[in-house]
Amino acid sequence: MTRIIGLDFGSKTVGVAVSDPLGITAQGVEIIRRESENKLRRTLARIEALIDEYQAESIVLGFPKNMNNTIGERAEKTLTFKEMLERRTGLPVALWDERLTTVEANRTLMESKVRREKRKEFVDKLAAVYILQGYLDSLGRMEDGQN
Repeated sequence: MTRIIGLDFGSKTVGVAVSDPLGITAQGVEIIRRESENKLRRTLARIEALIDEYQAESIVLGFPKNMNNTIGERAEKTLTFKEMLERRTGLPVALWDERLTTVEANRTLMESKVRREKRKEFVDKLAAVYILQGYLDSLGRMEDGQN
């Protein structure tokens, strides 16, 4: 099995997670801070460096559908980012429904007694972990013939 990079793409930050070499667990790596929503060159360069560092062979990108399953502006921007990632890295990029991952990440941080002002530092990275872990779990179910 090879490593997979998980991304939580936002307007100001990109949360990054990586799988273990066996593809069982996801660990948070970092939060890439974006200077401007329309400037992605540095963000893409950092993601490329992480792909090299972890020798990742694919990417999972959180896909922010609306709760009623429609695609809004944020999801449109995510689709554009997906195309940029595929072109720039040459790696396959899978979309993963990320609805409620940020809510779940915030809940986990609250239950862990992380203070509100500190949560912002962790929430995107933790959301990336949830996105990647959900994807890894689905792969495991497929291999087990449960899907």
